[in-house]
Amino acid sequence: MTSRPAPHLTSRLTSRLTSRLTSRRRLAAWLLAGLGMVTALVVVTGCAAVRSGTPVASDQDSATGPTAAFYGDSYTLGTGASGPAKRWSTIVSAERGWNEVNPSVNGLGFVNKRDSRPGPDLVDQVISANPDIVDQVISANPDIVMVTMGLNDNFSMPDRAADIRAAITDDLTRLHEALPDARLIVVEPFWYTDARPSSVERIIGWVRDAAAQVGADYIPGASHWIEGHPEWMAGDGLHPNDDGYRALAERMDAELAKLGL
Repeated sequence: MTSRPAPHLTSRLTSRLTSRLTSRRRLAAWLLAGLGMVTALVVVTGCAAVRSGTPVASDQDSATGPTAAFYGDSYTLGTGASGPAKRWSTIVSAERGWNEVNPSVNGLGFVNKRDSRPGPDLVDQVISANPDIVDQVISANPDIVMVTMGLNDNFSMPDRAADIRAAITDDLTRLHEALPDARLIVVEPFWYTDARPSSVERIIGWVRDAAAQVGADYIPGASHWIEGHPEWMAGDGLHPNDDGYRALAERMDAELAKLGL
């Protein structure tokens, strides 16, 4: 891949740069992580073995290009990689000179891992330590937003189909309205096995339709990008390894180039 500038962002960047919480186990892990009390924890949530020792955000302070915020799950957090620098989002950002903001979360979905809340005695401090991921993306005031969500919501199908569809629309609408000048890019939800439940295509369709409703760019095909390549999977069999993330980065790079980025 080669680093490419985003010339159509230049004028907006100039002006913007000058001015600028259902179970007790999950709840316990969430609270502890939010309060900074856990350095290593493994929790199985939906698609993922959770590695809470992985940073939830990676800001490339040395980058001089646009700020890119990534709204995703374990596949964007980089679970399974040998380190954050090997995840696809960081590879793409480094190649392009983007300042990466990545608050992605293991097991996160449009509805999954969204309805746990602490008791009233801890609510204020925990909410402060764990703001909603969409709020984190918005507060970063990014120039580019990449949404790579939906994989984990398959584990709530079909029981929560209506909730998932509504949440997809709500999240993309929030991002569009709060960040009207940002380039909003919605990626077809990733998938991790060659076998595909019917829910995968349903969620893909909802994501694609919601992206069109808000005028976002849409990258198709991502649910197939690691299909047929078991050698690209980490030892947990759920997430990509370093080679898999590199392959994702290469495919994402090609798709971004088609969008002029």
